[in-house]
Amino acid sequence: MDDRAVVAIQIGRPPRSEVSVEARCHLGLPVVIWVPPLLDDGTPFPTSHWLTCPLATLRVSRLEAEGGVKAADADIAADETLAERWSRTMVRYRTERDDRIPDDWEGAVPGGGVAGSRWGVKCLHAQYADTAAGNENPIGERVALDVEPLDCARPCVIDDEGGPMLNPDWTEP
Repeated sequence: MDDRAVVAIQIGRPPRSEVSVEARCHLGLPVVIWVPPLLDDGTPFPTSHWLTCPLATLRVSRLEAEGGVKAADADIAADETLAERWSRTMVRYRTERDDRIPDDWEGAVPGGGVAGSRWGVKCLHAQYADTAAGNENPIGERVALDVEPLDCARPCVIDDEGGPMLNPDWTEP
């Protein structure tokens, strides 16, 4: 199946940029895609690693609904070592993203670190996606403990006669 079509099904809309898969599940489907700092129409986009996996998205959403962002911010404020690691993550993320902006670009550019945050944890989905893409991210690593394994028995997207579609038999393991 075409990755772009699969991602469109997973996220419920067409992607606004190229689709470059950074991580796949054990069934071969995208889990995280890389998003360029400038979308196809030139819109600045601060989130470089986008979570597409419906299972991971569902599980991270639950963590956010339970106050996970606020808890992560409290942990960072209370733990100097965690705060230092997280600060390095924010700088790395921003630097890697900004390095991908063309030198001759004269328009607006994205700002902040993970998910565009200038301070504090903005989105656990972005933190986890950063970790799932293979990067060191102490908040994403903590989220992974509650999200993984991504052990679906059936794929979330299947190939049908008309192309990829959500699998009606997919359920959360």
